[in-house]
Amino acid sequence: MNREELMKIMPHRDDMLLLDEAEIVDGKAHGKKFIRGDEFFLRGHFPGDPIVPGVIQCEILAQSTCVLLGASAGGGKVKTLFTGLDGVRFKRPVRPGELFETVCEIKKSKGPFYWAEGSGYVGKELCVSASFSFAVFPDKENENG
Repeated sequence: MNREELMKIMPHRDDMLLLDEAEIVDGKAHGKKFIRGDEFFLRGHFPGDPIVPGVIQCEILAQSTCVLLGASAGGGKVKTLFTGLDGVRFKRPVRPGELFETVCEIKKSKGPFYWAEGSGYVGKELCVSASFSFAVFPDKENENG
């Protein structure tokens, strides 16, 4: 999926749509974000030595997982709200000029709640791993894209 296709299943727009592309392979979401260097979150983090903030890495993991949630919603747009982040570990900084790739999977669900695990990499190097949970709702406010 490219950005236009991602916008059909996610309400994120403008600077907050953090994925460049994503696909589902063997029940897992694989996302990609090329860090150009001009992203809003790098302006002050840190001048002269920009590093992608950990919270942004977690958001990219979450958006990757939205691809699976959108697929489970029959391709309709969903609104996801974080309900928890657990066991988050940062192993390597992510910097401008790097391709940040994610692998995420849903571990279980009950009603509107989903529990997932994900990891983010640059090349084969692990940058972040986390378990996280969401509440998922149809995105009635943005049904027309």
